[in-house]
Amino acid sequence: MYPLIEIQTVPIEIRMKVTDAKLEYARGSAQMEISRDKGGLHIRSQPIRVNIDTFEARSSVVPTTAQLIRKNAQAGTQASYQATAVLSREGRMMMEAKIGENVIAQLARETTLPDPAQLNIQFLPNAPADISWTGGELDIQYEMDKLNFDWRMEQMEFTFVPGDIEFTVTQRPDVIVKYVGGPLYVPPSSDPDYEPIDVKA
Repeated sequence: MYPLIEIQTVPIEIRMKVTDAKLEYARGSAQMEISRDKGGLHIRSQPIRVNIDTFEARSSVVPTTAQLIRKNAQAGTQASYQATAVLSREGRMMMEAKIGENVIAQLARETTLPDPAQLNIQFLPNAPADISWTGGELDIQYEMDKLNFDWRMEQMEFTFVPGDIEFTVTQRPDVIVKYVGGPLYVPPSSDPDYEPIDVKA
């Protein structure tokens, strides 16, 4: 005898969708300011300097009043020394004179003898000019231009997006009961395929 009922179960079907968590960055605006510092070329030049001192050369030709006074004072002092020496020498000769010796005539001869000629010939000016110099200088300074960059950024913002899990039921659970037997006749003898049951045996 075959089963008359067929039972079929339908399982539940669930679809799951997962969204990951993420950190979103909100970009802020940035500003840049550029400034320029100008350099330049600086040149400082100092030429050579020549110093010429002609005081001594001019004084040897035309002495100043102070130099003339100093020169004449020295000449007077020298003349007084020479006169003192001459007088002392003549005085000694007279003191040491012997009887019969003509000292006055000897002194007269010495004083009347011609002196060597003094021509006072000399080259003028007799002192050279004093020449000195200071070296020249050349100073060159070059400075390049400078660029300054100033960045101004707004505060950065981060947004956290949490994760998400979504469940969707695509098929509900079910139980399907299906009758697989034939029709039931009441009384059974009404079945066209009915065969009486032999109970004799």
